[in-house]
Amino acid sequence: MSVRQGLLAVLELGPNYGYQLRAEFEQRTGGTWPLNIGQVYTTLDRLERDGLVRRGASTEEGQLLYEITDAGRAATADWLGHPVTRERASRDELAIKLALAVTLPGVDIPALIQTQRTATLGALQDLTRLKREDSGDLAWELVLESMIFQLEAEVRWLDHSEARLAREARTSRTPRRSSSPHSGRIETTAAAETETTR
Repeated sequence: MSVRQGLLAVLELGPNYGYQLRAEFEQRTGGTWPLNIGQVYTTLDRLERDGLVRRGASTEEGQLLYEITDAGRAATADWLGHPVTRERASRDELAIKLALAVTLPGVDIPALIQTQRTATLGALQDLTRLKREDSGDLAWELVLESMIFQLEAEVRWLDHSEARLAREARTSRTPRRSSSPHSGRIETTAAAETETTR
């Protein structure tokens, strides 16, 4: 997520100084995205430069408070009112790892998939255990459920990949390369595609 937009959203609740803002952000996102305090102050400097926040009063201890401007409120409303767009080709490390692994000689692909599946299922069990502990914190529970769904999807994708690679191995010992713009993509044979649609 955008740290910039997240900090602006927290400032909607009232003025905060840097450390306080970081704590509020992390608490409201369940500690899922820990922030470096340097990142917080760098982001605040940019938000101030862009007219979205301004420096306010200081606390009794001398900490400088930042407050959101009208332009900042408009930017937050715009962010909340629009869908999150995902890049067409996101940089998913696991997808890239598997894509490269299938092109390298001597890589034990089933072992790679099984190792990842075991790790993913372990993480999924940990999060499911956490979910059973009713925290009463709706924001944290929503973040937790999002993480659970992502891990469940990863397990399904690993299962799909394993099955597809097994079909590919049965139908063609020498995968042919695609002539499509996605150069290097392994094409399935007609038999494998027929099997996929069953």
